[in-house]
Amino acid sequence: MGGKGMMMVAILCLWALSATSEAVTEAEPGLMMNFYKDTCPQAEDIVREQVKLLYKRHKNTAFSWLRNIFHDCAVESCDASLLLDSTRRELGEKEHDRSFGLRNFRYIEEIKEALERECPGVVSCSDILVLSAREGIEAVGGPYIPLKTGRRDGLKSRTDMLESYLPDHNESISVVLDKFKSIGIDTPGLVALLGSHSVGRTHCVKLVHRLYPEVDPSLNPDHVPHMLHKCPDSIPDPKAVQYVRNDRGTPMVLDNNYYRNILDNKGLLLVDHQLAHDKRTRPIVKKMAKDQAYFFKEFTRAIQILSENNPLTGSKGEIRKQCNLANKNH
Repeated sequence: MGGKGMMMVAILCLWALSATSEAVTEAEPGLMMNFYKDTCPQAEDIVREQVKLLYKRHKNTAFSWLRNIFHDCAVESCDASLLLDSTRRELGEKEHDRSFGLRNFRYIEEIKEALERECPGVVSCSDILVLSAREGIEAVGGPYIPLKTGRRDGLKSRTDMLESYLPDHNESISVVLDKFKSIGIDTPGLVALLGSHSVGRTHCVKLVHRLYPEVDPSLNPDHVPHMLHKCPDSIPDPKAVQYVRNDRGTPMVLDNNYYRNILDNKGLLLVDHQLAHDKRTRPIVKKMAKDQAYFFKEFTRAIQILSENNPLTGSKGEIRKQCNLANKNH
């Protein structure tokens, strides 16, 4: 065979290898409904049972599940990087200032242990985080949200990216809108996600700037005495249990009462106040205040988008043996 013929054969072989490689890559499974139906059929039932048991014992776990999905999935990838402990070289995401108030991580480990007993090395911590959020949302009266599974776990924390991705409660609504838009969540989705402030509580550290040295005039004056009673110090101890319930009317229920509150200037955080009064978000707030079904519809859609943000699937990442440690550190 001549030189040109040999070259043509070589090119065809390279093309065939490349095509085969691409086919293998395309064949790798991504996120799907009931991903574990063959490898661990009881996976989602186990998560559901564990979350219900923990909620019965510790009501505030439901709020933790909800915060976890936001703090993990909004930061570049839904990969359980939030759960990793700090190392000598790297501060873990959960130790960062933006993660202030996050807790109950030990209960994720309890769910992981239950799954490991049933199906060792099969279910990822990132899927546990997402599924526990779904069950936590339903436990506090929110909608049941169909969510895909099949995520794999990241290998390191993304602490250096938190400031870029996670909005701060003191940032302008424009910045908050832009940060959510960057991961595919539109304005109605943002307004719905902030409806999570319907449940749980806000530590005094996060809101005393609206009370001291002068009370923010935009606050409802009827609500101020309660806030001052709960937060009597202008410089509260961050380790002390000093907080205000986000919604005094239905504090343990995820509902649209939050929107009525912020329209009445009873929002605790600056972002709550801006949400109710910015021209881009106010019409949506008013609609959600009147129509809980609309709130739940947009909330469901936003959680689905959030949970599918740039996941690791197929051969990427790993299935951690323990959720707070990458396998190399196990």
